Amino acid sequence: MSKKISVMDRRDFVKKSGIGLFGAALAPSFLSNLNAAGRLRTAHIGLGGMGMADLDAISSHELVDVVALCDVDSINLAKAKALHLNAKTYADYRELLRDMGDDIDAVIVSTPDHTHAPASIMAMELNKPVYCQKPLTHHVSEARAMNKMAAERNLVTQMGIQVHSFYDYKLATLLIQSGIIGKVHTVRAWSPKNWGYDGPGPTGSDPVPSTLDWNLWQGTAAERPYKEGFYHPGNWRKVMDYGCGTLGDMGVHIFDTPYNALQLDVPETILNECRLPTGFGFPEHNIVTYEFPGTDYTAEKLKWVWYDGGGAPSNHLDLVLPDGETLPDQGAMFMGEKGRLLLPHFQQLPRKIVDGKYVEMDIESFNLGKPVKDYDAESKKHYHQFVDACLGKGETTAPFSYAARLTETILLGVIAGRFPNQTLHWNSKKAKFDEKEPNEFLDGKYREF
Repeated sequence: MSKKISVMDRRDFVKKSGIGLFGAALAPSFLSNLNAAGRLRTAHIGLGGMGMADLDAISSHELVDVVALCDVDSINLAKAKALHLNAKTYADYRELLRDMGDDIDAVIVSTPDHTHAPASIMAMELNKPVYCQKPLTHHVSEARAMNKMAAERNLVTQMGIQVHSFYDYKLATLLIQSGIIGKVHTVRAWSPKNWGYDGPGPTGSDPVPSTLDWNLWQGTAAERPYKEGFYHPGNWRKVMDYGCGTLGDMGVHIFDTPYNALQLDVPETILNECRLPTGFGFPEHNIVTYEFPGTDYTAEKLKWVWYDGGGAPSNHLDLVLPDGETLPDQGAMFMGEKGRLLLPHFQQLPRKIVDGKYVEMDIESFNLGKPVKDYDAESKKHYHQFVDACLGKGETTAPFSYAARLTETILLGVIAGRFPNQTLHWNSKKAKFDEKEPNEFLDGKYREF
């Protein structure tokens, strides 16, 4: 049987995990084990679709040894084990970390969103570097706690936003920061993906597949009956208890470059135009408007509008392209003093627009080399960057210090979806809304399991 954890308020959990209780100093065992053989021993928690992609990319580094694999689905676990015959296997990440704490150097967390923080925090308690899939956490309080713990323990961390390291996104960052369109006053970003569900919650229950440990899959989330087709393996992103909707999936990727390029902090106000909440699934269509304080690269205030769901975005003059061209399915548009910059998602070069016409740009001056359109090669750079940083070679570009702020921004928009058409005011210093009701959703309860 898996060892149970106590029921506690998430707020209490993350406070205890972020300060004092476990100590902030690096353990000698961590310092001596890491790099002992000049290689990195990795443990992988979550081996579903993205988990297998993460496993493939991390293990492709020539200095990585995969020593532990964990998944609540025995089918996923068997597939991964067939690729790494010497790795030990587990269904419960807590057992893995307790049993193999001295025999692993880094942990990769690729679970559904609601397990990101519990697994990552436990790994960081053992002073292990962590690569965690996006969005970093399911709750704002968890993002702040993970950032705090990583900083106090001086751990190498990276959030799984692999396109962060792609050629076209690095180029867009350099272009914006060079002032190519002047100070930016508005960003509009969009994705037609639909990780929402407007229907009623399921009733009744279905038999749990013999290959799935449903209790472990739910983890710290509230217990509910298993229903085929609603949660595992593919639809959990649509459900409030487990995922973060389209904003938490594609939004993290598409927000990333503008957020990084403009050096934004967290927003001051958030408004989500969507249907009334159902208490079960996220809205299928969202228009989220953020207002950020200004930076060196923006006007005094920055307006950011996100559209998702089928048909996104709505028609707007900011998004009209030259010669009647159709917008890319997903992407972002920067509006500045000197024109606009279109950034498709992804592996398409950014394009400058002035007075309704495309304008040529000198991209050779940025010394990035020739454009790359090889997803497999490009995506592995982000993973290998983490491995190299763990081995003392360079730093990561999406550490938790950055990822926590970006995730907090995303999650504030997700929370605003529970209060449609109401402007929410965020106090970053106090880590709370001025409005009382939304603060309920900054954290929650951890279930005993």
